[in-house]
Amino acid sequence: MIESLLVANRGEIARRIIRTAKRLGIRAIAVYSEADADLPFVAEADEAVLIGPPNPAQSYRNTEAIIAAAKSTGAQAIHPGYGFLSENAEFARTVESSGLIWVGPGADAISAMGDKINARNLMAAAGVPVAAGTADPAADLSAAVTAAAEIGYPVMVKAAAGGGGMGMGVAVDEAALRTEYDKVRTFAERMFGDGSVLIERYFPRVRHVEVQILGLADGRVVALGERECSVQRRNQKLVEESPSPAVSPELRSRLLAAAVRAGEAVGYRNAGTVECLLDPASGEFFFLEMNTRLQVEHPVTEYVYGVDLVEEQLRVAAGLAPTFDPDALVARGHAIEMRINAEDPKRFFPGPGVIRTWVEPTGDGVRVDSGYTEGNTVTQFYDSLLAKLIISGATRDEVLERAKAAVAQFQIEGPKNNVPFFAELLDNAEFRSGTYDTGIVSRMR
Repeated sequence: MIESLLVANRGEIARRIIRTAKRLGIRAIAVYSEADADLPFVAEADEAVLIGPPNPAQSYRNTEAIIAAAKSTGAQAIHPGYGFLSENAEFARTVESSGLIWVGPGADAISAMGDKINARNLMAAAGVPVAAGTADPAADLSAAVTAAAEIGYPVMVKAAAGGGGMGMGVAVDEAALRTEYDKVRTFAERMFGDGSVLIERYFPRVRHVEVQILGLADGRVVALGERECSVQRRNQKLVEESPSPAVSPELRSRLLAAAVRAGEAVGYRNAGTVECLLDPASGEFFFLEMNTRLQVEHPVTEYVYGVDLVEEQLRVAAGLAPTFDPDALVARGHAIEMRINAEDPKRFFPGPGVIRTWVEPTGDGVRVDSGYTEGNTVTQFYDSLLAKLIISGATRDEVLERAKAAVAQFQIEGPKNNVPFFAELLDNAEFRSGTYDTGIVSRMR
C-alpha cells in the first residue's frame, strides 16, 4: 500500500481523503492556501504545506507548487480529490513523470473523456446510447442552425470542454439558438480556453442518473450501482440518492452494463462516473458525460455497497486487488446526500461570512462530511460547499424521516446557507413520491 499521500485539494474532500489515509496508516499531507490556514483539514493532516495566496490559479491549480510540496515532504502519491486539477490530463502526466503515483485514471482516459464531442463519439462506437447530436463541433452559427434543424427543437447548446453544469444553454427555436450559441461560445472561450460548441437533443422533462464505476488494477471495470441526481439548481446538483427511485431492475441492468462498456472503451482505471439522462416517459437513457474522478456524491454509494471508495482508489493506484469481491456486489438499503452550501435558500446566490455557530446533527444513519467548523471564515474564492449531510437506512421512507430530523438539527449561523431549502424539499410531495425530475427546484420556486 502507498505509505505517504499528498491531497491536492481543500475543504471537505481533503478532510475526507485524509480520514481514510490515516485509518490505513498512510501519512497524510495537506496543501493549503493563505485563505484556508485555519480550516480543519490543515490541522488534521500529518503535515501541511502553504502553497500560495487565495487565488486558485496561484495555489490549488498551481502544478509547480503542488509537485514541489510533494517532493519536499517525501510524498509517494497525489490524490486530486474533485475539481481543481482532478480532471487535468497534463497534471496527471506531470505527477507521474515526477516519479509520483497518480491516484486517478490514466491521463489518456482523462483526455479522451474531457472533450464532450470526442466522448460522445467514443461512447457511440462502444454501443453506449447517446442522444441525437453533432458528431463534430458546430464551427459557426450557420452550422449550429443546420444541426438544430436536423435534430429538432428544443436543443441543448453545450461547451465541448465544459463540465460541472457550466457552459450550457437551451434553445427552443432558431432565434433562441442564435443567442445561446454566442453566449455559450464566449463563456467557453473565457472559462475553458476552448470555444467548441456541441448541439444535442434537449429533454424538457428528464432525470439525471449516473453510475459509479471502478476500473480495477487487473483491468476489469465494475459498476457499483446508480445515483439519482435530479435535484439541481443551474444544472448543478443539490441532492443525490442511491438507488434511484426511477430505475427498475431491468433498467438498472442495462444502465450498469452500458457504464461498464463506457469504462472498458477507454481502458479505465480507478474511480469514475458515467452520467446519463433518463427519459422517464420512454425509459430510454443517453450518455451525458464521464467524470474521470471521485464524485462529490460518492458517500451514498459507499453506504449502499459497504465500501470505502477512497480506499479502493488507493488500492487501484497501488496495483492491489479491491477489498470486495467484484463478482458478488450487492446493494443494500438506501442513502441520500444533501449538499450544504453557503448560499441563500431561495435564489441560491453565494453568501460568504464568518461561521458563528456550527452544530452538526447526530443519530442513526447520519454522517456529516464537513469542510468547516465554528469560527472559520467562508471566503468568496472557492466553491460554496460547506458540508455534505448523508443519511442512510434500510428503506427510502426511513431515510426521508431520518433526513428531516437531521436537517432540523443542523445549525449554521453566519454565512447564508441552504439548510432551510432541504427542510422544504423533504416535505415536497413530488420529491417524497420519487417521481421528480430535473425541473423540481424551479417548480418549487
